[in-house]
Amino acid sequence: MRYHPGLFIPGPTNVPNEVRMAMNLPMEDMRSPDFPKLTLPLFADLKKVFKTETGQAFIYPSSGTGGWEAVLTNTLNPGDKVLISTFGQFSLLWADMCQRMGFDTQVVECEWGEGVPVETFHDILKADKEHKIKAVLTTQNETATGVTSDIAGVRKALDAAGHPALLFVDGVSSVGSIDFRMDEWGVDAIVSGSQKGFMLPTGLAIIAVSQKALEAHKSSKMHRCFFSFEDMSKFNKDGYFPYTPATTLLRGLRASLDLMFEEGLENIFARHHHVANGVRAAVEAWDGCRLVAKAPKWHSDTVSAIYVPQGVDAVKVIRHAYDRYTTSFGSGLNKLAGKVFRIGHLGAMNELMLLGAISVAEMSLVDCGAKIQLGSGVAAAQAVYTKKTIDLAKAA
Repeated sequence: MRYHPGLFIPGPTNVPNEVRMAMNLPMEDMRSPDFPKLTLPLFADLKKVFKTETGQAFIYPSSGTGGWEAVLTNTLNPGDKVLISTFGQFSLLWADMCQRMGFDTQVVECEWGEGVPVETFHDILKADKEHKIKAVLTTQNETATGVTSDIAGVRKALDAAGHPALLFVDGVSSVGSIDFRMDEWGVDAIVSGSQKGFMLPTGLAIIAVSQKALEAHKSSKMHRCFFSFEDMSKFNKDGYFPYTPATTLLRGLRASLDLMFEEGLENIFARHHHVANGVRAAVEAWDGCRLVAKAPKWHSDTVSAIYVPQGVDAVKVIRHAYDRYTTSFGSGLNKLAGKVFRIGHLGAMNELMLLGAISVAEMSLVDCGAKIQLGSGVAAAQAVYTKKTIDLAKAA
């Protein structure tokens, strides 16, 4: 018999019962007169999550990758120069998209385990006297390496250089789990997805753009159709969409936002930091294991990427955890394949769940030849979790 699986990948994440039940309903008419009663409050409440008063939220039936494309095609022009750093699989993919779409893409390659190179960005922007760089692309949380970057620092770098470039942020694995402040940090576009901190199935690209980005949209000559801001805005203002929306996911989004506001965003961020600290303590207790993130300033509160001990195959560890213990961990991506497994600790996640994940990780590592002490990581996490009591019941 296969029991309920343990899902500890960094997305899709666990869907709370309240959200699942909200989506268990008959299909509805997305052109009905009362449909805006659902959608207009969604747009308003998403702005609260993004912490913006002046920005505009959009919801596309897509993934985070579609959100990237929406931002690029609606604000830039063919051949525009963009600045981006790569330090993991997903920042790498965003850079690849820019290149494939014909942008003049200046890539700063960073060591995997580090984040956005704020000082290097400042120097590049300062040297760009003609302001050829039209957008700076940043990944707040690199899922492949478990690294979180300093977006406020990037804004300071732009300001210090006196540069007018747009600031775009990939917040797919951070929004709703790690603090993000659109207005305060001067972010012009933030991209997120439904399957991470929003605790929904995959299928929605949830983004917000600043007034500066909307102004840039007016002169953008990029080809676009499905992702057009203009088309969306025309219908969204009345609570509708230019094509069929994912109605059941929108009902689920309503339920997930209600749960998030009930717990409180700051409490959510504190909870994620708390459970992540337990995972980090466990990794430190495992002989031969270490985080990919090279320093505490890079530590992600949503996912930990973990090097396995020398001589141990991470692919086998992941497969064994799934086959023997019905538990899913994230795999190592790109250059980290076979060297790393990842524990996702975001969304509807609490201490009990993470202690189970840590226990399975220990058993799988030992079963695959790692010389670690069973119970060492669990005990280390328990020591962290007993030091601080926070209310997890509402998020479980």
